[in-house]
Amino acid sequence: MGVTPLEGLNQVRVAVGAADRASRLARTRRSLVAFFETLRLALDSLRAHKLRSFLTLLGVILAVTTLVAVMSVVSGMNFYVADRIANLGANVFIVDRFGIITSQDQWVKAQKRPLLTMDEYQWVHDNMRIANAIAALDDRNMDVKSGNERLERTDVMGATPNYTDVRNIGIAQGRMITESDDEHRAGVAFIGADVAAKLYPNVDPIGKTFRAETHEYQVIGVATPIGSAFGQSQDNFVIMPIHTYQKEFHRQNDWVGIFIQAPSAELMDASKDEARMLMRAHRHLPYEAPDNFAILGSDSIMALWHDLTGTLASVAIGLVSVFLVVGGIVIMNIMLASVTERTREIGIRRSLGARKIHILLQFMIESGVLAAVGGFIGVASAYGLVALVRATTSIPMQTPLGAVILSLVVSAAVGLFFGIYPAMRAAKLDPIEALRADG
Repeated sequence: MGVTPLEGLNQVRVAVGAADRASRLARTRRSLVAFFETLRLALDSLRAHKLRSFLTLLGVILAVTTLVAVMSVVSGMNFYVADRIANLGANVFIVDRFGIITSQDQWVKAQKRPLLTMDEYQWVHDNMRIANAIAALDDRNMDVKSGNERLERTDVMGATPNYTDVRNIGIAQGRMITESDDEHRAGVAFIGADVAAKLYPNVDPIGKTFRAETHEYQVIGVATPIGSAFGQSQDNFVIMPIHTYQKEFHRQNDWVGIFIQAPSAELMDASKDEARMLMRAHRHLPYEAPDNFAILGSDSIMALWHDLTGTLASVAIGLVSVFLVVGGIVIMNIMLASVTERTREIGIRRSLGARKIHILLQFMIESGVLAAVGGFIGVASAYGLVALVRATTSIPMQTPLGAVILSLVVSAAVGLFFGIYPAMRAAKLDPIEALRADG
């Protein structure tokens, strides 16, 4: 039986498709061969002039080193501030009198706000529904001493018994203050690791006493070490029952801070809104009146910090831009000189069948590879600088992968951009005139 017309048509289609695929594969192979050959020629040219290539790259190296180093500082400081400064506790925010003050005008207005009182804390504590825990804090700095030992500017705090739970402060020894301690205005205290180490070296502090001004307190517990923030210890503190503190240290112009722990991160905004509503209701604020208190969360602190580091980033971007432009111009001049030096070589390649696109690609790849190598050297220099700074100082630094990738991409892009004109000039050379050039 013969082949039907439909079967013959299908066979023709299959044959044409196979031929088309083979043709595309052959073109792809030729393109890859041409690309890698061009890349090899570009690398050979760079290796032939090592010193000139390195000097050409100084601008790019400085730009990449600056960018990666600054991003490392900013990234490290962001993590440090989030962990040590803005970490109020899990899903915790504060209702206080001032909040974040960034101008003299805001400070003057904040001074006119009424003080936050224990009555307001009790009101929020009794009526708030979207909260896991609510704690109050009143504090001031003063000296504490035991025997001949003295510790200056200790943060003496009066707090509700759940304060350490809200702030996630661990207990290394003993116990935290209790509701019974608070109700009976007991003269007991929970102390930080620095206080224990200074006042009671080499002895168990539990049960020992110390003095704050004219009052004496018994140590019932010691906190786990927290560490320092910007060189200032966070373990130099004393926590006593808030009613004990207010009986003995509270002054007329003192106010309390209210720490509220939301049930989850998703309910933080709803919890803040409820706290704001309760405070406004207690203070009988009209609908159009602004808040005469502040709500402060980790996000507010980090927003302020990002505003501050934004200036540093802007300065760094300006420096990087200058370095990149200078580096790009140097690359362009060197590539123009290279085109002039290699005019006869270009003529020979064109006479042997190289097309304009091959010459264009050769010089563009050469300038791109040149800048990319500068980017790699800059990244390596930045890593070395970061390691040196971390080893010799307390500045927190960590290099984000995104900064490294961005630096390499930008450096290669600069090389390609500033290599366009020399590459086009090389590609437009007349083969006959190029062969007549002095070799």
